[in-house]
Parts: sequence; C-alpha cells; structure tokens
Amino acid sequence: MFYVKELEHEIVLEPIHFGPKLRSTIVRLLKEQVEGLALANYGYVVNVIEVKEEQIRSGIIEYDSGNVVFYVKYTALLLRPFINEVLDATVSICSPLGFFAFVGPLRIFVSKHSMPEDMMNGFDGDKDAWVSDDKEVIITAGCGVRLRIKGRTVEQGNISAIASIKDNYLGLIDDGSGDAVDQ
Repeated sequence: MFYVKELEHEIVLEPIHFGPKLRSTIVRLLKEQVEGLALANYGYVVNVIEVKEEQIRSGIIEYDSGNVVFYVKYTALLLRPFINEVLDATVSICSPLGFFAFVGPLRIFVSKHSMPEDMMNGFDGDKDAWVSDDKEVIITAGCGVRLRIKGRTVEQGNISAIASIKDNYLGLIDDGSGDAVDQ
C-alpha cells in the first residue's frame, strides 16, 4: 500500500529563477509537479520526503530557449494498491450498480456482484444506500467499508481499482456516525 522509493524527475527552469535560492526553487517546483501525480509503475506520489543536495545534477542548457534542465533524484512516499490487498475505504457514491469508495486519491468501485448474497438486490433508491436483507447492514455515502482489491487500471495519470466485500471480515466497518460497527 504505502512504500518509500527513490525516483528521478526532470525540472525545466527559466533563467529568471537562477540565483542564491536555486536549490529551494528546484525543490519547490519538484513538489508542485510530482505530489499527487499517478505514476503508472509506482502508484500515487503522496509526498516528496527528501531531496539531497548531491542528488540535483548540474543543469543542461537548452540552446533554443535558454532554459536549463535539471535531473533530480528524490525520495518519495507512494500509494500503490496491490491485488488481494485489504483496505479500509470511505464510501462516496451509491448507485444501483454498486458503490464508489476512496482511499486517499485512489477511487475504488465495488459491483453489486461483489457484495454478499444478502445485499445483491438490496439497493434502496430513496436512501441511496445498499441494505442487507435483514436490514442490519446499511452502506451509504460517508460510511467506512473494508474491501479487497481485485483489479486495478492506470489511465491518463489516474489509478482506479475494483474490489469486493464478499469475503469474511469485509464489509461495513463504520456507519459514518463515528461508532465502530460490530461484525
């Protein structure tokens, strides 16, 4: 889920940024450009942890524009969903086909076919909620669920996943009131 990795990024600076605060400008621009970015092989960059002085290589001048390209190695905290990983997520939207939940920037869809048998036909359009046959479990926007990742896709700098709440110990864990739900 979360891990630390050393990555490299290219920063292009205009000559106006050159001066005594060059290093801090490079670090600031690096954070602006990569934090929150979804990298296909690594996941979401949650935070740039460290940029060492010796990891900023000397720049290469672009002769046509006068800009300088710096290659910067940095240590980052990454969020990457793995197949069969169990996560706690917050439900955002319920629909007749299933519901969407979020773990930070990661959007996860749980289909009605990936819910327990007693919830497969339990969508209540009036409440916008999934309700079990015995009416004890109600999954609605704002509640917490524990789910298992079954697949993930990467498209246009965004990572999304599909999940299931069909297994043991998965499903509703917080009804949104702040009180834990007994399983």
